[in-house]
Amino acid sequence: MKSVAVIGAGITGLTAAFRLQQKNIPVTVYEASQRVGGVIQSIREDGFLAECGPNTLLETSPKITELIRDLGLEDRKRYTDERATERFIVRRGKPIVMSDSKLGFFKTPLFSIGAKLRLFAEPFIRRAPACCEESLEQFVLRRLGREFLDYAINPFVAGVYAGNPAKLSVKHAFPKLHALEQKYGSLIIGQFLGARERKRSGEVSKQNAPKVSFDEGLQVLTEELRVKLGECVQLNSPVTEITQTSGDWTVKYLSNGQEQQREHEAVLFTSPIYKLGDVKLETAHKFDLSPLERIEYPPVASIVMGFRRADVEHACQGFGALIPEVEKFNILGVIFSSALFPNRAPKDHVTITCYAGGSRNPDLARADRSTLRRLVLEDLKRLLGVRGEPVFENYFVYPKAIPQYQVGYGKNKALMDEIEAKAHGFFMAGHYRDGIALGDSILSGDHAAEKISTHLFEHHISQKLNHIATA
Repeated sequence: MKSVAVIGAGITGLTAAFRLQQKNIPVTVYEASQRVGGVIQSIREDGFLAECGPNTLLETSPKITELIRDLGLEDRKRYTDERATERFIVRRGKPIVMSDSKLGFFKTPLFSIGAKLRLFAEPFIRRAPACCEESLEQFVLRRLGREFLDYAINPFVAGVYAGNPAKLSVKHAFPKLHALEQKYGSLIIGQFLGARERKRSGEVSKQNAPKVSFDEGLQVLTEELRVKLGECVQLNSPVTEITQTSGDWTVKYLSNGQEQQREHEAVLFTSPIYKLGDVKLETAHKFDLSPLERIEYPPVASIVMGFRRADVEHACQGFGALIPEVEKFNILGVIFSSALFPNRAPKDHVTITCYAGGSRNPDLARADRSTLRRLVLEDLKRLLGVRGEPVFENYFVYPKAIPQYQVGYGKNKALMDEIEAKAHGFFMAGHYRDGIALGDSILSGDHAAEKISTHLFEHHISQKLNHIATA
């Protein structure tokens, strides 16, 4: 049996390759860079631990739990500290706790009395036609009002997508939110009734899912996947051409500057979708890939700073703080990293992770380090009462960070479906297709492995039947 080619050694590609390997299907993982993990990178220095990309993994599905177990990482798994459950939203320049309880919500100064009372009308607002595609901004204004858009949705979208609610599609960027309205006619009613269905399926909402990392950060997960895959992973091997032949696929790639090629039974593309433009894709059908190459990926800068505990006025207990655009800060939000997991900072110190740029301020992510440092410290002084200089700093900039599921994104998904349907044996998976969260990417890889396994089984049956027919 020829191997399956997996293009990209991020979490999606590694998960898919591992699951295929478990099914005794040979795989070859092609990675253009010198390391695996994609945006997942954990750096340990002077007692501080910095995450350059995502900080937590949401355990939303049993399949995520199973992956950690199958890798033998249960002893290294760490859940967030029970005391670090509080989330903050900034209003009038100060972090205010977001309460999870109904009573706490009605007491919170985050929202005016008028905004709170407006929620009672939400169950009576007519659902939008199923064929209508709204932006998240339009959806929230219609159902919840301006104040919830400005002080709940806008900061949330900045923290998750680094995006703009006026451009993101509620149907594709937040499909469960869209589904609640379509199924129940109300977000509030849907939250109650939908919880029962999730319980039966074993799924957990992202809001309530346990938050996971590992003793030395999330990179533990990707490094263990690499260890398990062994020589199947080829680093420094950018793919230049993928060609469909009679029932198989030829992959051309560079190795030590020399072009090589290998035959495969199937191909799974998991690299960022804009990189598809760097690959010559030849299939039995011609596809216009330009819409996929135009998907917006705004730049994001990740800044991790360590401070002496005495130099930070705020307690920095809890998950972190999201910042609405109307508050006029430079950064999108902060995570209290050392409060989430143990051993993220030395004794009597704190680790704070900030994000800047995104659709809100892309030029800031591209600014020189001295400018970025100055603006971040100004915000932290104003927001958390930081008085001293950081004793640890780590900067990482993603020129193209997160795919934006904007209004009209359904056409992109339809094109991906068409490619898979017509170019038999070519598959696509990753955060550009199945959701941008780390857990979404793992599930995307898991699902892709299942589809490829089914395809190979059907392909082999077809070959045997053809052989019998012509014998």
